[in-house]
Amino acid sequence: MAWIDVIDPDDATGDLKELYDTIAEQRGKVSNVLTVHSQNPAALKEHLDLYDAVLFGASPLSRADREAIAVVVSAANECDYCVRHHAEALQAYWQDEDRVHQLADDYTKLDALDDRLRTACAVAEKLTAAPGAMAEADVHTLRDAGWSDRAVLDIVLVTSYFNFVNRITNGLGVEATEEEAAGYNY
Repeated sequence: MAWIDVIDPDDATGDLKELYDTIAEQRGKVSNVLTVHSQNPAALKEHLDLYDAVLFGASPLSRADREAIAVVVSAANECDYCVRHHAEALQAYWQDEDRVHQLADDYTKLDALDDRLRTACAVAEKLTAAPGAMAEADVHTLRDAGWSDRAVLDIVLVTSYFNFVNRITNGLGVEATEEEAAGYNY
């Protein structure tokens, strides 16, 4: 499951148990990427707050847009765990497994992707692969595609969040099984 010791939800006590119970109530169960924080419940709580704000908060980006960006960023980072989890979430919105798999494999070859989302994915991929190469022109590219400044901010936040999480999962060897990656509340 991970390269460090984690506290299983069944063995949790105190603040960690309360966090796990809240997660299970909201999401249906506790994912491995969250149990890997079990040695530091304060960080887990802050991670959850950021996750909720970025992925579930009010935004001009739809939940599907955010999940698509998550998949593209995670694929660029070779984070199989997050690709699997967020492809599963995206499938709940798109209801098209072939389209979801193509997005994860190479979104640039996906015909059934509108220009706005394609542009958001391209900027997200650039920010992931070459953050130092970002320029004001990238913001203009997003605006030209029809995204508002608030949407631009959210595209960058989702991209940055998944770069953060991809490094946690890849850095600590967090793994997903078929059973672990499915069955969440989206």
